[in-house]
Amino acid sequence: MMDRGFLAQLEGYGLTTAEIHFYLPDAPSILQLFIWQEYDLAPDFPVLFDFLDHWRREIEGALHSVRIGHDRLIRPTEWRPVNHVLQLE
Repeated sequence: MMDRGFLAQLEGYGLTTAEIHFYLPDAPSILQLFIWQEYDLAPDFPVLFDFLDHWRREIEGALHSVRIGHDRLIRPTEWRPVNHVLQLE
């Protein structure tokens, strides 16, 4: 049996992390944080936006901001081996 995450990566999905900042009605002066993580497609993020639509419909917390991290948004641009050694004395 294959791992669901592995199969999603084969289909082009990458691990997406979202920091969701929100306020609750009973404590409007307190900014709260919810971390969401799932495999999603960058740059459209259909899974995340479905979750955020669900949040707006079903959860009483008013959204303040959402910060998204995805392996296609944040990654080294190039990797190459270095064949030199630097000695510090």
